[in-house]
Amino acid sequence: MKNILVTGGAGFIGSAFVRMMVEKYPDYNIIVLDKLTYAGNLDNLIPVHDEPNYRFEKGDIAHEATVQRVLETHDIDTIVNFAAESHVDRSILDPHAFVHTDVVGVYILLETARKLGINRFHHVSTDEVYGSLEEGFFNEGDPLEPNNPYSASKAGGELMIRAYHVTYGMHTTITRGSNTFGPYQYPEKLLPLFITEALQDRPLPLYGDGKQVRDWLYVEDHAAGIDLILHKGQPGDIYNIGGENERHNIDVIKYMLNYLGKPHSLIKHVEDRQAHDRRYALTNDKLRADLGWSPDTEFETAMQETIQWYVDNDWWWSKIKTGEYLEFYKQQYADRLANAK
Repeated sequence: MKNILVTGGAGFIGSAFVRMMVEKYPDYNIIVLDKLTYAGNLDNLIPVHDEPNYRFEKGDIAHEATVQRVLETHDIDTIVNFAAESHVDRSILDPHAFVHTDVVGVYILLETARKLGINRFHHVSTDEVYGSLEEGFFNEGDPLEPNNPYSASKAGGELMIRAYHVTYGMHTTITRGSNTFGPYQYPEKLLPLFITEALQDRPLPLYGDGKQVRDWLYVEDHAAGIDLILHKGQPGDIYNIGGENERHNIDVIKYMLNYLGKPHSLIKHVEDRQAHDRRYALTNDKLRADLGWSPDTEFETAMQETIQWYVDNDWWWSKIKTGEYLEFYKQQYADRLANAK
């Protein structure tokens, strides 16, 4: 690997991966391709902006001419695909955008790479493709049972990647990461939304009873796992990346409020979202056995670092929470909060 294209590299997990790769591998050229939709943010890449091994290209992975131009211009030999529409609530409101990026976009990347002889393709997926699980842990061989348009679109992209590996012999790998959190996460997701709202003493619209269980994975651990699999993963393989930190949503939010010294009364229980999966949980057994990986960051340490980052960087999130963001927030939560318990 020499010239690596990171699609969606201005997003949350993608930008963490880019920042790590640019610093860790000065001999690699890291080229970011990002459409800069609402969640793509060049501020996420300020720390590497002036590094000689970093380049940025604006474009849509579902636009074939753009993809071909970028691949040829930068002599790309490896693609790492983070580009995705990723918020379940938005997928319920507008499934089309998710199919366009998460399925069609993946196909365009694969087919263009195949035509140009680019053989190395890593795809970043999600634990949500498995569906919900009451007990036990998902492993990589379990069936895919997605329950919302977002997870269904991610599963569709995965199946296309499998087809290109089996049919054309492309060296593909896939990671299914658990619920990732950390700095630079767009504040529509649970933790950054609630941190920034709590800092403004605003009500926190918690879905249902808040007892949904997620496996919380620090973004830097997630990026490190992808790095390892990119270099040492076996062609055609799929790897879970889990944080090994199962928590109820309500407990995570109470921890955050305690850290900030804010009252639990800010929590408002609102109508649950449609098809809300109750529990996700992954096993890291394959990744441990094959590549020796495990998460490095203790949950409490990661939480404190994350919360404090939002406290210290209101310049980053305050300008996001305007315009389109406020329209979405109103559409998603206004009626729910009006009927909150």
